[in-house]
Amino acid sequence: MANPTENTGPAAESWRRKTGLVKWRGLALILVARNLKIRYKGSALGFFWSLLTPALTILMYAVFAHILKFNSGRPEYLQFLVTGLIAWGFTAGTLNDSLFSIAGNANLVKKVKFPRAILPLSTALANGVNFCLTLVPLVLYLAVTGSLRPAGFAWLVPAALFQFLLCAGIALLVGTLNVFFRDVQHAVGIGQLAWFFLTPVFYDLPMQLGAAPMHGAWKGLVFLNPMTGVLALWRRGLMGMPFVPEEWAGTVSPWWVALSCASCAAVFAVGAAALRSGDGKFGDVL
Repeated sequence: MANPTENTGPAAESWRRKTGLVKWRGLALILVARNLKIRYKGSALGFFWSLLTPALTILMYAVFAHILKFNSGRPEYLQFLVTGLIAWGFTAGTLNDSLFSIAGNANLVKKVKFPRAILPLSTALANGVNFCLTLVPLVLYLAVTGSLRPAGFAWLVPAALFQFLLCAGIALLVGTLNVFFRDVQHAVGIGQLAWFFLTPVFYDLPMQLGAAPMHGAWKGLVFLNPMTGVLALWRRGLMGMPFVPEEWAGTVSPWWVALSCASCAAVFAVGAAALRSGDGKFGDVL
């Protein structure tokens, strides 16, 4: 039988494309596995830390809240808090790990021809796998405390999809920029801290809406922050919380959450465009 690579035409082109995709998929899986192994290299417990860390985080905040008698004036505040913290951890982990996803693989970039997007995307995938593991103790905790609302589980699908889209975009953008502008690694720390405090992780959405400088329905522009909507989706899916609290229901429409979803898509588009623009220059710069 003739080798399709020796022929021309649509069939040969299709065959070459498929075999190339298989090869790239294999490389992506290797890089994801490598990133996960590096995370736990030299650790006696290994991947078990992905389960133990959120469990200890929940315990730590439970003790902290008990000592200070702090519940933020709302029921299920601790459950609300740890759900936000664990979801935020996926984004923060990807942001930090993607800084050197390209710059840290200079030898591979200069010697092997492959889609450079695989490097930052494998970082996002590795963090996604780790995040899925951290959801296990979170779901168990919510179930034990009676805060889990299975009726809302359908919302977990868009929550996961849009957060991964956001993380993939961040990885592409930050990984590319750090090749050309090494100041990015210093700016990321400050930027991440500012983003964290502008996102309703510790405080709830009513506080964010109340502090927003806009008026009336325009306060929904707080959802321009992609993580505002992503956290709303996670809390809706796991705890059954409304997208917009009752006290703001007459002012701000729940449809503003779609703005956060659009922001996630925009970040991905910008990241993809940045990588496409810099792809041909990586080898020269590195």
